[in-house]
Amino acid sequence: MSHFHAVVWIDHREARVFHFSPAEVDKLTIHPDKPAKHLHHKAGSIGAGNAAGDHEFLHSVAQAIADAGAVLITGPGSAKNDLVKHIEGHDAALKKLIAGVETIDHPSDGQLVAHARKYFKAEDRMTR
Repeated sequence: MSHFHAVVWIDHREARVFHFSPAEVDKLTIHPDKPAKHLHHKAGSIGAGNAAGDHEFLHSVAQAIADAGAVLITGPGSAKNDLVKHIEGHDAALKKLIAGVETIDHPSDGQLVAHARKYFKAEDRMTR
């Protein structure tokens, strides 16, 4: 893929990765081999009730953005933060590509790419 910018929308069931330019978009959807089960936190129990991140899944997502120049990571819950922590712990060069991390619920593909284009248009002006 030859696009400079990328956006990731991730939860524990899937990651949608878009590499894009002003006129084109390439999409990749990644699913974990073993999707995380929804855990309920029980009063009085130890732990937060969150499933541990699937490191193979996170690694696959990280590899999908490795050729981007700048990446926006989004999602509704903790998976986006799990991805950032995975990248920080396993590939410092990729960490430098992360332009931002935002909470976004469940946008359509078009809404997500439009948001990312707007984000990078403003971000690119700020970093010059």
